[in-house]
Amino acid sequence: MTSPLDGLPDLKALRAAQQLVHANFGPTAQYRWPLLEERVGSVCWVKHENHTPVGAFKVRGGLVYLERLHQSGVAVPGLVSATRGNHGQSIAYAAARYGIRVAIVVPQGNSREKNAAMRALGAEVLEVGEDFQASVEAAVEIAAQRGWIRVPSFHLDLVAGVGTWALELLEAVPTLDRLYVPVGLGSGVCGAIAAKRALQHAVEIIGVVSAGAPAYALSVAAGRSVSHAVTTQLADGMACRTPDASALAIISAAAIPIQAVTDEQVADAMRVLFATTHNAAEGAGAAGLAAMLADTTRRSEACVAFVLCGGNVDRDVFSHVLGVSDQTSSSL
Repeated sequence: MTSPLDGLPDLKALRAAQQLVHANFGPTAQYRWPLLEERVGSVCWVKHENHTPVGAFKVRGGLVYLERLHQSGVAVPGLVSATRGNHGQSIAYAAARYGIRVAIVVPQGNSREKNAAMRALGAEVLEVGEDFQASVEAAVEIAAQRGWIRVPSFHLDLVAGVGTWALELLEAVPTLDRLYVPVGLGSGVCGAIAAKRALQHAVEIIGVVSAGAPAYALSVAAGRSVSHAVTTQLADGMACRTPDASALAIISAAAIPIQAVTDEQVADAMRVLFATTHNAAEGAGAAGLAAMLADTTRRSEACVAFVLCGGNVDRDVFSHVLGVSDQTSSSL
């Protein structure tokens, strides 16, 4: 009987994806920051996906997905996809290289600065629906109406591309014990699972969800897909109401633990990151650190890491987060 893990990109596929990604930009850095390590209390690596051309790791997936679509020879009159921002930037960034029109559907009240970034990349941005799931449903309808191709938020070509960040990190740090990865719709964590398997690395992967978007945690625990209302106000990149079936199957088969973090913990992690590294992180980008700091099972002698998966936080949101003082971050 086959496992959902058998369909993940193998080392050959990840290397091919890495070649496509690196033709556009080089590997992102992974650093150890002394002040951050003092706060964490152990060796801690940060994978800086906030330093890609769109400020998030999603761009890797878009580049690979569009190249594979181009190689297939399928006529592409236009592309439609739903996003909270970083996936949309990824598709727009990659599609521009082929002169393909792109329409991106976002929820009403979405990040103004992410919307502006997508428009700057040439995308038509449509605000439809009260949350991401509603935007997904709208994207399906718009693609049918226009006769355009709908780009899903989870696809194995996206996983192959996104997984290259984990390939870079795990090859750079062969002694890594534990890696914290945020879970939005699942391409990031599934890419990490693929890289771990491909390299036969011993690292333990921890999936991180928002307590205000617990659908994946509830689904893994229940052994079936469970939808749940989204209430997070800060971790928009993790604001998933309904899990993707394929991603859920992979995460469940890999049996990785899922840890939930609150908006308050995420906000504190954003402050800690800025105080110790002077890097701006959006909510999802700081979620791995939030989980690391809250993880009571973490050993001080362990070598740990998290992916700063995105730095695209609106200025007013970040100003508010930094302006809220607390004992933890002010003591740094």
